Amino acid sequence: MVHGKPSGRLGRRRVLKLGAALGAAGTVQVTSPFIVKALGEQPIKFGFIDPLTGSLSLLAVSEVQGARYAIEEINSKGGILGRQAELLVEDSANDVGTGVEKIRKLIDKDQVNVTYGDVNSAIAYAVSQVATQKGILHIVPGGHTDPITGKDCAWNVFRVCNTTAMDANAISSLLMKKFGKRWYFLTPDYAYGHTLQAAFIKNLTAAGGTYEAELLPIAASDFSASLIKARAFKPDVLLNNMGGLAQIDCMKQYVQFGLDKEMALGGALYECEEVVAVPTAAQAGWWVMEWWWDQPGVPHVKAFADAIVAKYKKPCSARHWFGYVGIQSARLAMEQTKSLKAIDLAHALAGMELPPEVALQPGKVYYRAGDHELMPNVFTGEVHPPAASDPYNFFKVAELVPADRADPLASTGCHMTFPS
Repeated sequence: MVHGKPSGRLGRRRVLKLGAALGAAGTVQVTSPFIVKALGEQPIKFGFIDPLTGSLSLLAVSEVQGARYAIEEINSKGGILGRQAELLVEDSANDVGTGVEKIRKLIDKDQVNVTYGDVNSAIAYAVSQVATQKGILHIVPGGHTDPITGKDCAWNVFRVCNTTAMDANAISSLLMKKFGKRWYFLTPDYAYGHTLQAAFIKNLTAAGGTYEAELLPIAASDFSASLIKARAFKPDVLLNNMGGLAQIDCMKQYVQFGLDKEMALGGALYECEEVVAVPTAAQAGWWVMEWWWDQPGVPHVKAFADAIVAKYKKPCSARHWFGYVGIQSARLAMEQTKSLKAIDLAHALAGMELPPEVALQPGKVYYRAGDHELMPNVFTGEVHPPAASDPYNFFKVAELVPADRADPLASTGCHMTFPS
């Protein structure tokens, strides 16, 4: 007994004094009157929103896998600022309202330090606006629509994937040169499809080309009527701008209708997750890969790609790279600033060049200060059926187009301002 009290208990006054002393030292946090918890025990939280169900789920799953791999790698090397990293994942279900609800939960209830999302450009746009209202750092791994880092750019929002203008500008002249200037578009009727098709049409009409276009539901599955219209138009190129399961269904029906013998395929994105899921005859055309795993001689790329294949038993895709880069970018900013404040992290990321082990491609890869868009290479080339001995090697790079050449800052409409 000490002063008439059990020796195993601390009086309230002593607890408060102890908490004040330790708090002043900056080493611990008092979480309740009788619990003292070391700050280093609290994880740094990363909140990730993606459509894990629905027509874009194939792409979203790969993004989350890339993010998980980054978190595991970070923790295996001691964490960030002496603390472990934690990934909290929410399913937007390919719905804008759900995405907004989920990001509010991550910020208000889970108190994450950084937010991410979404594959769906409309959701990406909406959740980035919530993050700006809340004053939290937000990184868009894979939502492409231009206004996010264009006319509606914000101090706290950064993007890993390309803009739609960047992808269209990188591939348009190649398609016209190889196949001709008569195009037919199958395009999803939402933010991504609208800005992508507009960029393509601008390039095509400037060169004197002609086109017809259809806007289709993002989760469309029956393309028979659209493909009949395309056949009647007799295009040089069918540009399939759909994504995820919709693009896979469209490609399968393209082959079933025999259109592979009548017109070329091409366009912006034909992603790894989709190419491996279609018939051989549809593994064709000239497209953009926003990152590609087969880069002989480029440091760190093979190790990353091999690790993803070994862990997830699927090809290492641009989506894996998007998720990985998003997490590692925030980690780099935190370590540079020794801070978790959004304003400090945003200042650090603006203009930051990624190190080779994160960039995973040649040349300078950096966040452009003027709009917070990542400036990597745009991989343009040909999709082809893989050899049986190398089932994931289905793309041949023709050219690496520098992103700032494909989408100059002056054309974005961004006027970046930071809080004073």
